[in-house]
Amino acid sequence: MQPTARDMQANQFPILNQGIYANHAAIAPWPGATAKAVAAFAQENALAGPLDYKQWITRERELRNMLARLVGAPSGNDIALLKNTTEGISAVAFGFPFQAGDNIVLPQGEFPSNHLPWLAQAERGVEIRHVDIRAGDNPERALLEAMDDRTRVLAVSSVGFGDGLKLDLEKLGKPCRTAGILFFVDAIQQLGALPLDVEAACVDVLAADAHKWLLGPEGIALFYCNPVARDKLRLTQVGWHMYDYPWNFDRDDWSPSKSARRFEAGSPNTLGQVGLHASLSLLLEIGLEAIAQRILANTGSLLSGLSALPGVSLNSAREVTRQSGIVSFSAHQVAARELHKRLAQSGVTSAVRDGAVRLSPHFYQDEVVIQKLLQRVEDSL
Repeated sequence: MQPTARDMQANQFPILNQGIYANHAAIAPWPGATAKAVAAFAQENALAGPLDYKQWITRERELRNMLARLVGAPSGNDIALLKNTTEGISAVAFGFPFQAGDNIVLPQGEFPSNHLPWLAQAERGVEIRHVDIRAGDNPERALLEAMDDRTRVLAVSSVGFGDGLKLDLEKLGKPCRTAGILFFVDAIQQLGALPLDVEAACVDVLAADAHKWLLGPEGIALFYCNPVARDKLRLTQVGWHMYDYPWNFDRDDWSPSKSARRFEAGSPNTLGQVGLHASLSLLLEIGLEAIAQRILANTGSLLSGLSALPGVSLNSAREVTRQSGIVSFSAHQVAARELHKRLAQSGVTSAVRDGAVRLSPHFYQDEVVIQKLLQRVEDSL
């Protein structure tokens, strides 16, 4: 008997046999291909060490090009491989040439990674303007109206980590480009789930960890930075790896690379590169559009099913253009943490964010899984 698509999916995602994992917006389980690639790399190191380091360099170059394809960047030269989203945000926040009286605009309620590095710029006399983008019906307009001729940076999460609110990046990026305002995007809750094109949206800088929707390991992140922004940002770290041909230790010219590599000061996370390369290869093979369609179908089913349950209120937007892979809801008679506990006891992995239960299934979980998830929510109320 030939294995079915469902059988092959279970082999690639053994987490399907361990209850219902609905917390990809936190830390995602690895695909089987990623686990195998990392195990093989560990075995290679144990047996031969770095004897095949040239292949490691080739894999790193491939990974940069794959990430460029993921975000719509012109070249792998626009991609740096950093430790995490926070390192990328800090490279911008502390590297930007702010002057006293400048201001930064960002949404209220951002994840701390896209808040604290900007807040720290107050010591340089920079005003931090928080905008409640959920108070009205037009988040983009609210952000744009908060900007003025002293605004130097607009920093947003493309998808909100709590309720999954998705912003229209083009409506933000184009006015920023016209006004000469640097547009930064924290894309950790979008990449791997929904398509994103930095060129079309006029994004100057973008950062995202690998360990959520990209199904990769912690400790490695992509950092996209276009050439104009690269020239503008002062480097806050200096080290051997930030140069073209970094293995030339006898050079006389120590000018940092013109590429985004200039933000990589020290030794690379080769193990993380192996894991992310394997996960991203799988996602690209399946197809980003196909993944997005499946995720949005899951979201639609969850929104519809949850809204039909008595005593349940949705915190996530119902408008299709605002939807992502995240669905947030509250129960009138059960506190969020108690409901989270009951769901865990039923085999559902979820999260509590902003006083509500957050669900975030991925593309490999089909409608059968989503209906089981809804049933377990109903049973837990």
